[in-house]
Amino acid sequence: MPVKRKQYSAEYKANIALTAIKGQQTVNEIAGDFGVHPTKVAHWKKQLLDEAPQAFASGRNRQAEDADALAARLYQEIGQLKMELDWLKKKCGPGR
Repeated sequence: MPVKRKQYSAEYKANIALTAIKGQQTVNEIAGDFGVHPTKVAHWKKQLLDEAPQAFASGRNRQAEDADALAARLYQEIGQLKMELDWLKKKCGPGR
C-alpha cells in the first residue's frame, strides 16, 4: 500500500520560512519544533527569499506580464484552431 506524502499549506510553509529567516534558531531546531525535515526548512527559506522581491513589484509590471501571457495563450489557441480547420477542410474535400 503506497504511503501518502504529507502536504503542507502555504501559510504553514511561510511561517516556518519566516522563522528560519529571523535567525533566532538553527534550521535543525526549527525542523524539530515543527516536525519537518531540515532540508524542507532550508528549501522553503530559499524559496521565500527568492520570491520576496516579486511581492513588492509594481502593479504595472505584473499587469503587463499577465497581458503578455494572455496574448501568447490566445495566439496559440488561434493557431491550433486554424490548424484544425485546415485539417477538416482537407479531410472533407473541396466539394463538401
